[in-house]
Amino acid sequence: MFTGIVEEIGEITAVEPSGDGVRVTVKAPLSVSDAGHGDSISVSGVCLTVVEQGPDWFTADVMKQTLDMSTLADVAAGRPVNLERATAAHGRLGGHIVQGHIDGTGVVREVRPGAQWSVVRVGIPAALAPLVVDKGSIAIDGVSLTVSAVSDATDPEPWLEVSLIPQTLEATTLGRAEAGTPVNLETDILARHVQRLLAFRSTENPAAPAASTERGSA
Repeated sequence: MFTGIVEEIGEITAVEPSGDGVRVTVKAPLSVSDAGHGDSISVSGVCLTVVEQGPDWFTADVMKQTLDMSTLADVAAGRPVNLERATAAHGRLGGHIVQGHIDGTGVVREVRPGAQWSVVRVGIPAALAPLVVDKGSIAIDGVSLTVSAVSDATDPEPWLEVSLIPQTLEATTLGRAEAGTPVNLETDILARHVQRLLAFRSTENPAAPAASTERGSA
């Protein structure tokens, strides 16, 4: 479990085929300072497990499903990545609850620099649009952000906007994002659960259990 507060910008230093997935090596001095075998580290929003490590690096296996769902599909040596260690139970929840389970990818459409912050518009898959709300939480490349604007529900090409303060621009890879940059997206877990519950409540769903009209006996 993570909070979306990036601790350092690391770098992919090697990518090796591993079955239908890959094994990546990440330069991560801070992240491995107290890491152990089997620990979780968020790599640009993707929860990966440490399988080997050195003084300033770790390796992790990335399975095919993760490659299919995230920007790690075309990962290569030299790519900068946002890193966050798993949150300790006694730690502060500085961002929001982030699982490191990517829902899909989006593409930066526009970056509008401002005097104090930059507004970034990201095109998102239509399937994710209902899970994103104005002033709600979204994790983009593992960064906990507040949605500042969303497209209309009828827009055939949905999008969201986030406003990035100087600290976020400096401390994460989003400061280097430009139009055309692909990004990982993780929607709010609460929104996903609500969507699933409503699907089973639908009267058009034959699998939905019928509501009981019988009263239980005292």
